[in-house]
Amino acid sequence: MGSDLKYLSGFNNQFETEALPEALPTQQNSPQRSPYGLYAEQLSGSAFTAARHENQKTWFYRIRPSVLHETFKPLKHSLLKTAPFLDETPSPNQMRWDPILGPKEPTDFIDGLITIVGNGSVAQNLGCAAHVYFMSKPMNDRFIYNSDGEFLFVPRLGEVFFRTECGNFSVKPNEIAVIPRGMKFQVSPVTHSAEGYLCENYGANFRLPGLGPIGANGLANPRHFLTPVASYEDKAGKFKLITKFQGGLWEAEINHSPLDVVAWAGNYAPYKYDLTLFNTINTVSFDHPDPSIFTVLTSPTQTPGVANVDFVVFPARWMVAENTFRPPYYHRNYMSEFMGLIYGQYDAKPEGFVPGGMSLHNAMSAHGPDADAFKRATEADLKPEYLGKTLAFMFESNQVFIPTSFAMSTPSRQKDYMSSWRGLKSHFDSQKR
Repeated sequence: MGSDLKYLSGFNNQFETEALPEALPTQQNSPQRSPYGLYAEQLSGSAFTAARHENQKTWFYRIRPSVLHETFKPLKHSLLKTAPFLDETPSPNQMRWDPILGPKEPTDFIDGLITIVGNGSVAQNLGCAAHVYFMSKPMNDRFIYNSDGEFLFVPRLGEVFFRTECGNFSVKPNEIAVIPRGMKFQVSPVTHSAEGYLCENYGANFRLPGLGPIGANGLANPRHFLTPVASYEDKAGKFKLITKFQGGLWEAEINHSPLDVVAWAGNYAPYKYDLTLFNTINTVSFDHPDPSIFTVLTSPTQTPGVANVDFVVFPARWMVAENTFRPPYYHRNYMSEFMGLIYGQYDAKPEGFVPGGMSLHNAMSAHGPDADAFKRATEADLKPEYLGKTLAFMFESNQVFIPTSFAMSTPSRQKDYMSSWRGLKSHFDSQKR
């Protein structure tokens, strides 16, 4: 019941939405008797005593409480991994992958998850993981919630449709969606199939980064983040409720749809964002700003200015700086970088880094433009240039990423990635400045 594809605007706002008139109590959050005979239930996304500006919670008014399900039992999944990552040794080597081939048989979101890299410890609420997802059939009778962290979806091919406790919405390539920790949901392809990237954030919830000297209007605007309106399903039947808990999947039988929230109020809810609305900041004079100017969302640590994980995008943009090496310069970072390409061409790697591909450059591992990109950039006539039809992204973390055994052994891993830099020659001449 309720209307699909209607949204509430704003990031982390206190929302109130109802699918039936006056389903939200008017006197207090948990009255003795809720309207329509509903159960009151709170979902907390932060500690009860978190500071007011960081406190996240939502009151649900639902047909049945969440405790109504059978005992959870382990559910095997061979390609979904969770921190700590112990299968492989952390490596300083630069790595790159061609697009991963998805399953040939019809697969839903849960069975189509493949973990590529990760770091941290899920038990300590630190770190993150990068997965790819494939889906070629709806979840139908299966629902899932993640007890370990929040999911950041980055679609690459195909539109997907989310059904959540807070309402329904769709997300297509060029958009992202965040499903909070503990939120029950289904996700299915709108057409025959869909695939993309997925960040699982074990740490502090994603939020907008500070803007500092950029001022009030740069990067992502809070009003462009959309949250669904209430929409409920009163449906009995034989269903499976799956949770990801401390690294493993667990499954329980449930005799009704858990998406039976008639009304909700709070600031802990799923949201989507259109990346084409990102206000890209760049230089108009000379030199090369750090990639932090492309941060859409950040999960902070207790150390100010250091992120558990940042979500960074490199969208279409103008390049106008004079007397400047325009591609990303050669660098070695304190942070570790996992990159993906949604579509188009990445200016530092015009060859070998293709849509659906991935790269990993861990802490202090040198990286930068390949030989051809360097040659073109140093010889180019620096006129204003528009980098259009391109969208790359990065999950940047303060902890080293460790690849999974699958990522190390898949034929999609480029064993000759280092060759992209072997054409870089010395141009040094001590007699010529």
